[in-house]
Amino acid sequence: MIPIATSATDGEAVADQAYDAVHLMRPGVLQLPSLPPLSLYVHLPWCIQKCPYCDFNSHAAPQGLLPEAVYIDALVRDLEVALPLVWGRPVHSIFIGGGTPSLFSPHSIERLLGDVRARLRLVPDCEITLEANPGTFEKDRFRGFAQAGVTRLSVGVQSFNDQHLHTLGRVHDSAQACAALEEAARSFGSFNLDLMYALPGQTLEQLDADLNQALAFLPPHVSIYHLTLEPNTYFAKYPPALPPDDVAYAMLDRITERLGQSAMDRYEVSAYARAGMRCQHNLNYWQFGDYLGLGAGAHSKLSFAHRVVRQTRFREPRLYMQRALEGRPLSSSEEVRRADLPFEFMLNALRLREGFALQDFAERTGMPLSSIRATLDAAQRKGFIEQDAAWVRPTVLGFDFLSDLQSLFLAGS
Repeated sequence: MIPIATSATDGEAVADQAYDAVHLMRPGVLQLPSLPPLSLYVHLPWCIQKCPYCDFNSHAAPQGLLPEAVYIDALVRDLEVALPLVWGRPVHSIFIGGGTPSLFSPHSIERLLGDVRARLRLVPDCEITLEANPGTFEKDRFRGFAQAGVTRLSVGVQSFNDQHLHTLGRVHDSAQACAALEEAARSFGSFNLDLMYALPGQTLEQLDADLNQALAFLPPHVSIYHLTLEPNTYFAKYPPALPPDDVAYAMLDRITERLGQSAMDRYEVSAYARAGMRCQHNLNYWQFGDYLGLGAGAHSKLSFAHRVVRQTRFREPRLYMQRALEGRPLSSSEEVRRADLPFEFMLNALRLREGFALQDFAERTGMPLSSIRATLDAAQRKGFIEQDAAWVRPTVLGFDFLSDLQSLFLAGS
């Protein structure tokens, strides 16, 4: 990437040009005919406790009350500083993630969404998702989130097996997960159920039991992730024994088969949805749309007429609040190199089972199709993709070896 301003390594904020829309609109090597849809991501970084597998920017909640009011003050100031970069663009979806956003009160979420609406133009059917932990479940609390304007809840169940939940460091049990899902179904027009598989000691029979319980709630959307041992986590330092690869592959086959039998389409590598219930926010990521990220450690990807820019906020919550309230929340701002754009696009778009339109590549990277034609042909020869004059989609083989397919588009490969 090409630095727009020096990253903050000594506590200094990045230079003013990172916030200067005129500077970002100057001539460059790309020609974007139009800007992609824009989403908003808001990061609330606190959890009851840190899970041993989690590598997200999450922090155990401080003793006593969360600094909800001050943090939302910081988020609003962060948004105000960023407004010139997205001025006039409608917002198609909002995702409030973490951490555990459901630790925040419905009043705080209502205030946050009200302040967002006062500063950004939301489309009439804007999808507004909030992540929730069953360990923070209270009926009135979940209903309060719906009344605050949240339209979709994402419930982090992970498993219905109490032993597996204990191993994963989750603060809820199966009964709490079921109660949370029952209320999510009652209070929200849509909800997502998060599950994990290939857990320590998990068998195919135990996975089936999890799927049976999950499907009993008729979820509109399910996200299912293979447990991976991420660097800088407790599990990376003290790795548990995971099922062997052949069992994990069999589990994924079982998941896709069972959910397919329940009219849930695997539209993305890790996402299954009933007709009309796909997650619009995540779709925008995978279709290489734009997103403005607010909050501690949040990332943004923003397009301009002649460049694509990535920005990052300060990670540590106290430092973020301090810098955001000063009007300088960015720790780094970089222009994506032209040579890196094909890989960045494919890293997202090839996760979709239906693939992407070639026209979307040209419009969202500002690059000609000739820049990827040879690589697409090589991917087709390997059996990784199918393509015609207008569309590219991964084959079953390409979906199974997605990393190998995506890596073909790395600069210099």
